[in-house]
Amino acid sequence: MPAFAGPIFMPEPHSIPPGALRYVRDIWRRFNLSRFVGALVLTACSFAVGIGGFMWIEKFSFVDAFYMTMITVSTVGFGELHPMSPAGRLFVSFYIFFNLLMLAYLLSVLTTYIFDGGLRNMFAMLKNDQQIRSLENHVIVCGFGRNGRKAYHELRTSGAEVVVVEQNEGLLKDAGDDEGQTIAAVIGDATLDDTMRAAGITRARALITALPKDADNVFVALTARELNPNIVIIARASLKSSETKLLRAGADSVVMPDEIGGSHMANLVMRPEVIRFLDMISGLGPNKLRLEELSTSELRAELQGLSIRDLNIRSRTGATVIGLKRFDGELVVSPSADMIPGPSDVFLFLGTDEQITTLLNQFRK
Repeated sequence: MPAFAGPIFMPEPHSIPPGALRYVRDIWRRFNLSRFVGALVLTACSFAVGIGGFMWIEKFSFVDAFYMTMITVSTVGFGELHPMSPAGRLFVSFYIFFNLLMLAYLLSVLTTYIFDGGLRNMFAMLKNDQQIRSLENHVIVCGFGRNGRKAYHELRTSGAEVVVVEQNEGLLKDAGDDEGQTIAAVIGDATLDDTMRAAGITRARALITALPKDADNVFVALTARELNPNIVIIARASLKSSETKLLRAGADSVVMPDEIGGSHMANLVMRPEVIRFLDMISGLGPNKLRLEELSTSELRAELQGLSIRDLNIRSRTGATVIGLKRFDGELVVSPSADMIPGPSDVFLFLGTDEQITTLLNQFRK
């Protein structure tokens, strides 16, 4: 990077897009660019002092002063252009000592960026941001703790594109996804508008906020709903009293892991086989089952308008139709074989991964 000896022009704050300011601040903070820029400013000051000193003390022209400064800083050992006065020799002595310290500092900073992965991390961040900007209809997961990490891996397993928003960068280190790919992440406070915009909130289809504090999840829900009125928001809550607040803030659904865990343990005592079946559906049991949904609008043209009996899903794929969500919101459990799904109805299927894959290949457009 070139050194600037003169003042740097900075545009008026209102002329810079907020996202660009956030991006510059993020790079500056994450990669400690103050040391790098400080070294460049120090180098520029050294050149300015050298040129000014030679011109003032020895009355050199600008070209001669620049030349003497270059050979002094680079320590190439060339001779003097003109005989120097005692004051000039004293100036050069101190100037050489100062430049030795300056060069040592500059080399240490460059070594840190080159050999300690600073440049590599910067390029990785630029690539990550470019990847996020290209995403549409993705899912944003705020918080990469136990719940956020589990949600991320479940979404990736289902084939969804996911962006993680996490303030603690340490939680994301060495945390590749199931496919061995780097996690697309935004390091920052999820309650801030700029952070959510960087995660592509206006292009996302859903958001899961799993931050440790319920108040933060409320702020995230408010921010997300304001920036994208059509987004689906799933929020985590620790306290029962927070559920109403989250729903008022714009969350579509609220999940309470502690309450679910307690209910799960109680049912293991009272209804163990039911819980084992639910574990199979959730992928926790040894024989995993999979729940899937398919809208009638996604069916092949020749299959639309047929009854469940005529679709013959069980015989053709092995999967079972366990429910039908009607266009008016009614959920029909174990629908009759003679029922004809409407244009906006949604099938709910249960089967193994192989059976569901076969079903989607045969029935989806």
